[in-house]
Amino acid sequence: MPEWFLRFYPVLILLVVVGLILYRLPSVDVGHNKAYLRRRIINWLPLGLTYAFLYMGRYNLKVSKYAFGEMAGSDGTPLMGNADFSYIFMVGTIVYGISFLINGPLTDRLGGRFSILTGALGSLVMNAVMGLASLSLLHHGPFHQILASHFVVIFSVLYAINMYFQSFGAVAIVKVNAPWFHVRERGVFGAIFGILISLGIYFAFDVGGMILEFMGLEWVFFMPAILLAVFWVIDFKVVRNSPNDAGLSDFNTGDATSADEGPRLGAVVVFKKMLTNPIILTIAGVEFCSGFLRQAIMQWYGSFAKQTDAALHLKHSFVNDHWGLLLCVAGITGGVFAGTISDHLFQSRRGPVAGVLYGMMLISSIVLAFTYTTPIVGWLVIFMSMAVIGVHGMLSGTASMDFGGTKNVGIAVGIIDGFVYLGTGFMSLVYALVLPKMQLGEGGELIGPATDPANWKAWPLAMIPMAAIGLILAVRLWNAKPKPKQKTAS
Repeated sequence: MPEWFLRFYPVLILLVVVGLILYRLPSVDVGHNKAYLRRRIINWLPLGLTYAFLYMGRYNLKVSKYAFGEMAGSDGTPLMGNADFSYIFMVGTIVYGISFLINGPLTDRLGGRFSILTGALGSLVMNAVMGLASLSLLHHGPFHQILASHFVVIFSVLYAINMYFQSFGAVAIVKVNAPWFHVRERGVFGAIFGILISLGIYFAFDVGGMILEFMGLEWVFFMPAILLAVFWVIDFKVVRNSPNDAGLSDFNTGDATSADEGPRLGAVVVFKKMLTNPIILTIAGVEFCSGFLRQAIMQWYGSFAKQTDAALHLKHSFVNDHWGLLLCVAGITGGVFAGTISDHLFQSRRGPVAGVLYGMMLISSIVLAFTYTTPIVGWLVIFMSMAVIGVHGMLSGTASMDFGGTKNVGIAVGIIDGFVYLGTGFMSLVYALVLPKMQLGEGGELIGPATDPANWKAWPLAMIPMAAIGLILAVRLWNAKPKPKQKTAS
C-alpha cells in the first residue's frame, strides 16, 4: 500500500467511528421537533469543530518541541528541552486559567458567538506569528539571532497571548449550547464535548506530526491558523447564541437559572455567588486535579518514549506512532461512557460518573508507578486518558451548565476550566523541577540523564496524590443536582 494511505487511513476509520457514535448516541426525549434538532446540529457542529482546531493550535507546541529539541540554541543546548517546554507551557496555561476572570463575564454579557469569533481570530493570528518565528529560526531569517538567544522568553510571550485567546473557546462552546440543551440531555452533550476535545487532540498530535514530517516545522503553526480562519467565516454565518436568535422558540432548560426572570446580576456579584457555592468550588477542585493528570499524560508520554528509546524501545511502538489517534479514541470512549451513564443510570447526576472515573485513575496511577518501564505503559496511559477526559467533559462541559445556569454559565465554566489550567500550570512547574534534563551530543543525539528510565520515576509518582485528591472531591459531589429557581406567583 502507498505510504500516504497507511498514514491517512486511520483518519477515515476515525471519522466513520465518530459518525456512527454520534448517530447512535442514546437520546433523551424532551419534546424537540425535527426542525429544532436539525438547526441545533447546524449550530453546534461548526462551533465544536472550531473548538477542535483551537486544540490543534494549542497543543501544536508539543509537536514543535520534537523539532525545536533537536535544534541547538546560542549556548549549545536544545532550543526547547524538557524544562524549557515546561516553563513555556506553564506560562501559557496560567494565563489561560487567569483569563477567565475577564473572558467569563465578557461571554455572559456579549454571548458565546462573540467569544468563539474572538478566540478563533486571536489564536489564528498568534499561530501565524509563531509560524513566522519558526521560519526565521529554520532559515536564518530576520530576528534569527534574537529568537535563538531568547527563545524561551519570546515563545513564552507568544504562547501566552495565544492561550489568552484560546481561553474564549471553552466558555463559548458551553455558553452557546446551554440554551439549546435541556439539563436531561446534557450528559449526551458531555459525550459530544468529549468527542470534540478528542478530535482536537488527534489533529494536534497525529496530524500535527504528519505536518511536521512532510511540510515542515512552520506549518505546524500555519495549518491551524488557516483552518481557524475557514471556520471563523463558517461560525460567523451559522452560529447563533440561542434558539430564539435562530428563529426558533427558547425553552426552559431546567438548570440553576432556568426560571430566573430577574435582571442580570453584575459580574462581581455572580463571581461572589459562584465562589461561595460549595458545589462549584468542589467541581473546580476536581478539575484542578484533572488538569494536572490529563496533561501529565498527554504532554509527557511522548517525550518519555522518545528520550528513553535506547533502553525501552517505545519510540516506534504502536501507541507512540498513533498517539493522537489512540488519545482520540480514548477520549471518545470516556465521553460517551460518562455521558450515557450520567443521563441513563445516575438520573443526570455528574458526581457519580466523576467518582467512578477517578477511582479508575487512582488505581491506574498506582499501577503505572510500578510498570512505567514495561511494554504496558503506553496502553495504561491511554486507559487513564479515557478516564480523565471523561471527567473533564462531564464537569467542565456539562456540570458548569447545570450549576452555573444559562445566565451565568460563562463565569461558571470560566472558574471551573480556569482551575483545570491552573492544575496544568502546577503540573508544568512540578515536572520542570523533577524531570531529567535533555542534553545533545556532538552529533545532535540525545545523551545524559533523560535517556535513563530510572530518572523518570517522578513522572508516575506525581500523579498518585492528585488522583487520590480528585477521587475524594468527586465523591463529595455524589448526590449534587441543580435546583431550578421557582417562578414567583404573579
